[in-house]
Amino acid sequence: METPQEYYKHPGPMTEPRAHAAQIRALPGDVPALCEVVQGLLIHRDWQALYNVKLPDERVEETHLRSAAAMLARIVALDGRALGVARAPERRIVSTCRDFSLMLAAFLKAQGTPARARCGFGAYFMPGEFVDHWVCEYWNAAQSRWVLVDAQLDSGQRRTLRLDFDPLDTPRDRFIIAGDAWTMCRAGRSDPARFGIFNMHGTWFIAGNVLRDLASLNRMELLPWDSCGLMTGPDGTFGAEQTTLLDKIAALTLAGDGAFSDVRAIYDDDRLRVPPTIFNAVRNRPETIAPER
Repeated sequence: METPQEYYKHPGPMTEPRAHAAQIRALPGDVPALCEVVQGLLIHRDWQALYNVKLPDERVEETHLRSAAAMLARIVALDGRALGVARAPERRIVSTCRDFSLMLAAFLKAQGTPARARCGFGAYFMPGEFVDHWVCEYWNAAQSRWVLVDAQLDSGQRRTLRLDFDPLDTPRDRFIIAGDAWTMCRAGRSDPARFGIFNMHGTWFIAGNVLRDLASLNRMELLPWDSCGLMTGPDGTFGAEQTTLLDKIAALTLAGDGAFSDVRAIYDDDRLRVPPTIFNAVRNRPETIAPER
């Protein structure tokens, strides 16, 4: 049977670099260097002021590009130089935390390192709040463990946030995997109202991230605002059966490699598997994607 390391070494529809694979394989192979490459290609939509730029509103549409291949095509269209050359901030593709995590995972996979994007909440953006966030998780063979990396946090963001940890080895009490957030709140150890982003918080939001994390663990990384299956909006509620199912999913996403076969098996549930058409809540329309086979 395929091991987790073998499975996550291979790309899914969102992490397949296609025409850019050879260039990626030629990049430096260490994680710190690859993070710097990613940071030189992407600019976070909400951090533009740090780099003294204000990109046109239409450029925000770039955040709806789902796959690494589509993002890389846009990056090269903006600046045709080699991927290892850092772009000026205004020549980088407008992105979100999910995109930084997806791109690093795609780069690592292309170089033969098992990697995956994880969906959850960052405890280091706003005091007392757990902010909707994504990081990359890769297999460190030398240490025989999965390591969380926040590829978005360059030196400027680290200074602004006054981090007290190394984002190349993000502690699991600073980035809260969505399943852990769900478990914490279900046990009464935290308040669901502390989890979310902007004016969106609560149990429904945490549940959506649990489902996005499950999809990502099955190599189908959704946009942060994509919705399908059991995902609901602020007015949605979960019945007893759905809550029990979410409890099970949360536990599986936290259980480590020993639960890999169960993480794969539960994804066959039609309520959980990402369908060919999802709903883009920002654009307020259904969109067709290429789901993992």
